[in-house]
Amino acid sequence: MLPPLAHATAALSAGVPEDLVNYFHFIADEVRHGLASLGLRSMDELIGRADLLRQRDTALAKTSGLDLSFLTTYAGETGKSSTRLGQATHDNGPQLDDEILADPAVRAAIDSEGTVVKEVEIVNVDRSSLARVGGAIAIKYGDNGFKGCVDLRLRGSAGQSFACFVVSGMKIHLTGEANDYVCKGMAGGDVTIVPPPSSPFEPEKASIVGNTCLYGATGGKLFVLGRAGERFAVRNSLAETVVEGTGDHCCEYMTGGVVVSLGPVGRNVAAGMTGGLGYFYDEDGSFPDLVNGEIVALQKVQTAAGEAQLKGLIEAHVERTGSAKGKALLADWSNALQKFWQLVPPSEANSPQASKAADEAAAAAAGSGAVKQTAAASA
Repeated sequence: MLPPLAHATAALSAGVPEDLVNYFHFIADEVRHGLASLGLRSMDELIGRADLLRQRDTALAKTSGLDLSFLTTYAGETGKSSTRLGQATHDNGPQLDDEILADPAVRAAIDSEGTVVKEVEIVNVDRSSLARVGGAIAIKYGDNGFKGCVDLRLRGSAGQSFACFVVSGMKIHLTGEANDYVCKGMAGGDVTIVPPPSSPFEPEKASIVGNTCLYGATGGKLFVLGRAGERFAVRNSLAETVVEGTGDHCCEYMTGGVVVSLGPVGRNVAAGMTGGLGYFYDEDGSFPDLVNGEIVALQKVQTAAGEAQLKGLIEAHVERTGSAKGKALLADWSNALQKFWQLVPPSEANSPQASKAADEAAAAAAGSGAVKQTAAASA
């Protein structure tokens, strides 16, 4: 029996599975003809035969000096490809996630929706860390169904894709730094990254996470006490984040969520951004020149809902990271607010956070609802 998703996908298709089978039969037939023209009977006989390759002789100036002889030189017999495919899959051995999931307390918390706190050391060869932990939770409860809390407190330098695919109910605190792709595909949970207490660097001048953080994230929150690299929040869909600064191309192709930067950013902000909101603190007035205005509108924060969203995220950032910059902004909020720019793509133009009219309508509706509840209680 097909799973529900397969049924839904099939309903959108005008064809039948047999059409795809037939297509691959045609491909196989073409491959047989190609092999026959070379005097070969199987792909095993073809793979590795670089001597059968020829460089095309084309009258193009830009390729006239191109020498591909290194691709057409036969290296000799290499054995059958099918034999190599049958070899045992390479195993990297036990990984950090295996260690975490082997802890009976962690397993018990996942199974019973309980709470567990675990401290872990991490190094930069630990890649895609915590993805399996998220998977162990998601396979039982989905992305947002887990009611317990797996609180993981890590120390060290995390490798690529740290905290990728984590889900709701995971609370992660890393003291140290992380490489590229932090929180890639994040579906939920709460991730905080701070430098070691002894670090001499100012957070808004030092990068502690790499490029392409929050790639394709669909939920959760990320707080970074430091700068991020390039393409921060690229293709972010629903995650909310606060960072002390970023490199180029922040919010690229973003479709949802909220990004707050408390420090300087690079060029080409919001290229291809079609959803979500961005808030950027502009201390020296240079931010407008860094924005790609092809899609988004640039405006000051002009609604109570927008202000509440921004202030709430900065408060959460301060609570989790102790950010000195965040504390200073909150202490002088009325003046700090004036220096924030808000990036608004068309899909958010009529949201209460970006539109005065929508904000007033939402406030009126909320007030009307409160009046009805009071009247009902009195009756």
